[in-house]
Amino acid sequence: MIKNLLFDLGGVIMDLDRDRCVKAFSELGMKDADDFLGVYGQKGDFLALERGDIDADEFHSRVRPLFDHPVTDQEIDRAFNRFLIGIPVERLRELRELRKRYGIYLLSNTNPIMMNGFIAEEFRKEGLEMKDYFDGIVASYEARCYKPDREIFDYTASHCHIRPEETLFFDDSQANVEAGRKAGYHAVCVEPGREFADILSRWLAENPDA
Repeated sequence: MIKNLLFDLGGVIMDLDRDRCVKAFSELGMKDADDFLGVYGQKGDFLALERGDIDADEFHSRVRPLFDHPVTDQEIDRAFNRFLIGIPVERLRELRELRKRYGIYLLSNTNPIMMNGFIAEEFRKEGLEMKDYFDGIVASYEARCYKPDREIFDYTASHCHIRPEETLFFDDSQANVEAGRKAGYHAVCVEPGREFADILSRWLAENPDA
């Protein structure tokens, strides 16, 4: 019986555009911005920030030498946040509706710069705060572990007091979906252009006993 829905943030709830971030860093004067961000951001100082190995101040200090002229922390953060497009308000409404029937949880590889800035602002579109949409939130930089590592899935179950076998996990990465399944969760991949609400409806139709 599915009692909980566990959502990735980027690519599932929040729309992303990595190329916008690469362009913003390049225009700010970063050399090799494309390489710095990696294919999915999972490398170097970006990964260290999202794993909680370094904080925002240390991140700023590490990346500042990559620019061809002096830049401020605020300029770095603005360019970094260009990775994020936004959250359609319809998805926020859907989360509120689903919370009437399920426990709603968030599991995101993210960082304090984005989480406390643009992401927080996007969740205020309806006059609410992020915590008003979820029964529990797990951010990689706070958990000090990172998808697709098994550790973060076990941490989520413990931290949110949920049972994986009673939880359906949504992620836009097939590797993360497979990792979630290995950790005991039901899991589905949210492909580009698909809405999690439609995927949930189809999954429930295909799994009537859930």
